[in-house]
Amino acid sequence: MRRLAHTIVASLCCLFAQGQTAYVDTLREVVVTGTGTEHLLRNAPVQTEVISRKMLDTYGGKSLEEILGGLTASFAFSEGDMGSQMQLGGLGNAYILILINGKRIHGDVGGENDLGLIDPHNIERIEIVKGAQSALYGSDAMAGVINIITKKRDQEGLILENTTRYGMHNDLRQHNGVGFSIGKLSSYTNFQLQHTDGWQNTTNEWAEGQVLTDSRNKTVNQYTNWQVAERLDFTMNKDLSLYAEGMYYTKEINRPTNGNHPSCDVYTYDLRYRDASASVGGKWMLTSRDYLNLDVDWNKHAYYYDYTARTYEYMKLIGEEYGEMNGEWYSVPYYAGQSKLQSDQQRVMAQLKSVFYLPYANTLNAGAEYRYDYLNAPLRTENGHASDWTGALYVQDEFDLIGWLNVTAGLRLVDNAEFGVRLTPKVSTMLSAGDWRFRLGWSQGFKTPTVKELHYRYLHVMGSSTFFNIGNINLNPQTSNYYSANIEYRGKRLTVSVTGYYNALDRMIALVNVPVGEIPAGVTTAYLGDGSSNVQARMYKNMEDARTHGIDVNLSFKLSRDLTLTGAYSYLDTDAHQYDAQKNRLVEVTIDGTAHHKWSASAVWQHRFDAKYRLGLNLSTRGSSERLYQNNGNGKAFQIWRLNTTHDLGRTDRKMSYRIEAGVDNIFNFRDTTMRPYHLGNTTSGTTVYAAFSIKFNQGKKVNTNIKKQTRNEED
Repeated sequence: MRRLAHTIVASLCCLFAQGQTAYVDTLREVVVTGTGTEHLLRNAPVQTEVISRKMLDTYGGKSLEEILGGLTASFAFSEGDMGSQMQLGGLGNAYILILINGKRIHGDVGGENDLGLIDPHNIERIEIVKGAQSALYGSDAMAGVINIITKKRDQEGLILENTTRYGMHNDLRQHNGVGFSIGKLSSYTNFQLQHTDGWQNTTNEWAEGQVLTDSRNKTVNQYTNWQVAERLDFTMNKDLSLYAEGMYYTKEINRPTNGNHPSCDVYTYDLRYRDASASVGGKWMLTSRDYLNLDVDWNKHAYYYDYTARTYEYMKLIGEEYGEMNGEWYSVPYYAGQSKLQSDQQRVMAQLKSVFYLPYANTLNAGAEYRYDYLNAPLRTENGHASDWTGALYVQDEFDLIGWLNVTAGLRLVDNAEFGVRLTPKVSTMLSAGDWRFRLGWSQGFKTPTVKELHYRYLHVMGSSTFFNIGNINLNPQTSNYYSANIEYRGKRLTVSVTGYYNALDRMIALVNVPVGEIPAGVTTAYLGDGSSNVQARMYKNMEDARTHGIDVNLSFKLSRDLTLTGAYSYLDTDAHQYDAQKNRLVEVTIDGTAHHKWSASAVWQHRFDAKYRLGLNLSTRGSSERLYQNNGNGKAFQIWRLNTTHDLGRTDRKMSYRIEAGVDNIFNFRDTTMRPYHLGNTTSGTTVYAAFSIKFNQGKKVNTNIKKQTRNEED
């Protein structure tokens, strides 16, 4: 009996020690997104949600969509040819700012972002800040900010790494990396490739005024994309470091022809994307903590139609070579094998940031930005091109005058070429009491219309209807007020966070049906064909306002050193005033895509059996109530389960390491078979099996990281 008591006491002591270890690891997690300065996660003045490297490793998501959808409860996704249709807090892509190491990615301005630009194998962690809570970020952050922090290769010598993953539907994901460091110079080259044959969940489609049962359209089309990126870092001395980086990305989407039903929502062309970027910058340490940071970026996002059959495009002929036809609209034929640029969006952006640690517990963050956007769209704008620029100044101060109270206040001054000057304030407070944190926040947002919303024109086919969508140069900026309250407990093994929020947006921009008489002068009506009801004109207008509010709950419980349970729940409700063309007035509606309830949970078990083998098991689930839409029915509710296993085989001679990963996604084979184009639920293809193999060669030693450690110790 005494031996049993000793065993129980020893086990409890062991569990306590393991819990203490987990507690220390959690406390030392550092975040930067909310304030632009390093904070331990527990002391971040702005509520920040983190997806850590450990979570990424055990979950095994093949894409950023899978990672965000599976490891948080706040996001909803719909996969499409043009990119990911993402929603956060009831708001879509145009209101979500995506950053990589603090710099915004460049994609379809005002539309969907191609998250294939982001290599999941190169991610160290993901930080999520909801709402426009920081003065550091501008117009695209009304719903929130996603900051993707990439891995730091802080080792001298040579690094070689390869990961190959293969799954059903011929789904291939390839990652290769080569890194080296010689003296003050370091380099890392990253290559990734993604391919899928796509899949079809249903052959039913509404088109030509009837239900077709033999459509060839796929739920997700076949695509192939690859990317190569390079980063060079040069440390001139202990105070000054410089970098240069560049990227080239290409994506091709192959779409099926539709046999005897050419008017279905398929096209006589495939899509091709070409992206590129180049950046230079540096960091100058003025003191051991104060610094200046400068970044200059150029980005390009272009897409083309690669025609697979004869197609007529209405275009304006621009240029002296067209003689009398210059400036006139004509129907121009294209044939199989020909290609035509549709849109080339380029951006130049310069950012200057400074951080000063002042007396009396003040941290001052100030900076300036300049952004120039250029759109080249020969078929889709009045003059073939359009441009816009925005300048901004911001200042943000963190006060810690009382040990248990932090106040962070900021101002952002925006000057836009078309819409003038606007000042937006941000304020947040945090009260600390032992393991408890209480946070309150209020911020204003200001979003000018994008170049596309002002000038772009395009055809959108949906079922048996065709829409001619028109930009509007008379648009006004959108504004928002965001309020949040958070209570958080971080104990030795249990972490619980509850956040309530309310987001009010005014003068939201939406596509509204308009009669031909309202189409601006100079815009062709040729798209409207013979005036039949199958073709409708729509224009961007400030016709909406919206109110979103909800509660997010996150928890983590460390049962033992090997076993961790996590869970997340998001409640969302929305209401908006949206223009109803039939009633010719504003009506109260729910924002399209809203799901009142979303959730995710996981049980993660990891155990090292010896020095050369560690096993990881991750059983996770994610789900959603039905997604609400004003027309065409609601998206189905779903619950999807996933099992991922990892097998780390350790190192041989301390240089080589290996990992095998295998899993089953969508264990219970959920599929949404709603007919096209009313497929508004989940695009998953059903149960899929996958496996991956990783190998890494690492010859080198850690470089000096004293500066980073010093900063974190001062935070603690």
